[in-house]
Amino acid sequence: MIVLQSSLFDTLDQPGGLKKSLQQAIELEFSTIPPYLYALYSIKPESNGAIHDLIFSVVVEEMLHMSLACNILNAIGGSPVIDRPKFIPHYPGPLPGSVAQGLIVPLEKLSLDLVRNIFMVIEEPETPLHFPVGKLRAVQGPRTIGQFYNAIKRKIIEKGNGIFTGDPRKQLTHGFPPDQLIAVTDVDTAVAAIDTIVEQGEGTRQSPMDAQKELAHYYRYAEIYHGRQLMLNPNAPPDAPDDQKYIYDGAPIPFDPDGIWPAMKNPKRADYPMGSGNPALTKANYANTNFNYTFTSLLKSLHATFNGAPDSLAGGIGLMESLKAQALDIVTIDLGNGTHAGPTFDYQPTNP
Repeated sequence: MIVLQSSLFDTLDQPGGLKKSLQQAIELEFSTIPPYLYALYSIKPESNGAIHDLIFSVVVEEMLHMSLACNILNAIGGSPVIDRPKFIPHYPGPLPGSVAQGLIVPLEKLSLDLVRNIFMVIEEPETPLHFPVGKLRAVQGPRTIGQFYNAIKRKIIEKGNGIFTGDPRKQLTHGFPPDQLIAVTDVDTAVAAIDTIVEQGEGTRQSPMDAQKELAHYYRYAEIYHGRQLMLNPNAPPDAPDDQKYIYDGAPIPFDPDGIWPAMKNPKRADYPMGSGNPALTKANYANTNFNYTFTSLLKSLHATFNGAPDSLAGGIGLMESLKAQALDIVTIDLGNGTHAGPTFDYQPTNP
C-alpha cells in the first residue's frame, strides 16, 4: 500500500491546512493517471480487450475522484491549482505526499508484474480482503490514502457547515454520472464525496464493492493479475468470513504479452534527440512534443473548469481524445533498439 508522510496529516491542524490538504489530494489523484494511461496506451488494438476496459474504468474514476476533491476545495472557498509544471510528478518517483523511500512509480508498458507490484500497491486499502483463487495461482499502521481522506473528512465535520463559503457556480456536476459527481455545499455532501473516492478505490472492510456495486480499483487490478473475474464464492457457507465470500474463479481475463507494444520504460525528452540522423528519433521527438503540448492544454482546460468555467470541460474531453490518438501513434514508433517510443507527460505550454 502507499504510505503517506505524517506531515500531510499534521497540515490539517494548521491555519489553512484543510485547503492545503485538499490540494494535495487533487495532486495525488492526478498522479496515478499518467502511469495508468501509459500502460493502457501500450496495449495493441484488438488485443487484451478485457484488461484494457478494466484499466480504462479505473482511469475514468480517478478523474472523478480528482473532480470531487476539486468540488470540495471550491466549496470551502479554495481554488484548485492544476495549470503549473509542479502539478505533474516526476516519473519514476514517489507519488505526491508518499514517503520518499516507499513505492517508486514508473511509466512502463503493461505487464502482470506492473499490475501486481505497482498498480495494486497504489490502490491497496489498509486492510485488503485476500480472496482465494480458483483455477489459477494464488498470491499472497501505516498512513494510507484512505486514512488521509478520512482525516480530511473528520476535519470537515469538526469545522462544520460554516466553512462552506465557496461560490456554488464553481461546482462541476456534469461529465460523469450525476449520482457520483455531486455538488458539494455542506458537510453531508462533502462526506458523501469523500466516501465515493475511498470506496471506489479501496472497497469497504467487508466487501470488494463500492456503493455503486462496482469492484473497487484494487480488486479490478487483482482480477487482471489473477486472470479471472472475482465472483461470489458458491461454496462459501452463510457464516463465511469476509475474505472467503468471493473467489477469483469467474470468466477468464487472459493476458497476451504479444499484444503489448514494447514501449520504453520511463522515457525522457532527451531520449528523442533532434539531429541524430535517426528518422525514428526525429519522428518520436515531434510526436512527443505534440503530445506534451496537448497534455498541458488539457491541464489548462481542467484548471479553467474548476476555477469558474465548468463549461471548459467539453474542450477538455476533446483534448483527452486527441491525447489518446497521439499516444497510440507514439507507441508504434520503432526506435530500432528493441523498444518503441512512449509519451513523456511533460509540461509544455507552447508547441515549437
